[in-house]
Amino acid sequence: MQESKFTIKEWAKDDRPREKLLGKNPATLSDSELLAILIGNGHRQKNAVELAKEVLRLGKNNLNELGKITIQEMMSIKGVGKVKAITIVAALELGRRRQASLVLEKPYVKSSRDIANYLQALLRDLPNEVFAVAYLNQGNRINHFEIISQGGITGTVADPRVILKRAVLEEAVSLILCHNHPSGSLQPSKADQDLTKKLRDAAKLFDISLYDHIIVSENGYFSFADAGML
Repeated sequence: MQESKFTIKEWAKDDRPREKLLGKNPATLSDSELLAILIGNGHRQKNAVELAKEVLRLGKNNLNELGKITIQEMMSIKGVGKVKAITIVAALELGRRRQASLVLEKPYVKSSRDIANYLQALLRDLPNEVFAVAYLNQGNRINHFEIISQGGITGTVADPRVILKRAVLEEAVSLILCHNHPSGSLQPSKADQDLTKKLRDAAKLFDISLYDHIIVSENGYFSFADAGML
């Protein structure tokens, strides 16, 4: 890269992030260069690439950590306003969903790992606990996935009536419950166990089986089915 005292427009064409992306494989660009394209422009003291490097430092130079940064936290950096922060967060969310969707390319859920990898990629970075349900048809294909409720850092509440109403609408024959633990712990609480039993028993009244209940965090996942707790 040329000296930072020049604006990006003054750099050699091959050094400009956008031009590099047009002329080369995107994989050849650094994280800061890709982020600079999203940022668009810098300010008087820093160009877009330098600003991108500052944003990366906020995430400890780790994209997974950057994915946990809020819009408000990004806006604490001089030169990163609301529009830039929203653009970055949106791009990171798309990346997260792309990673998660790779698992769903498999036509059927054959094991807890099939769905756990998807759920972990989708939910592990959330700062608050959420409760989600995957609705499966007779062939163990996921017909619908939905976050049912969102709570605080330590817990959330799931209403069996809401879950089962959606199950009937989706003509589901089985359910996979899921929630995340922002603390990183994978151990189910007494409340987790009680809720699982309550939903399992309620689903039976509709001839719907509970396939699994999976807890995910950045440290991995826990399967009630694998642990023999269903």
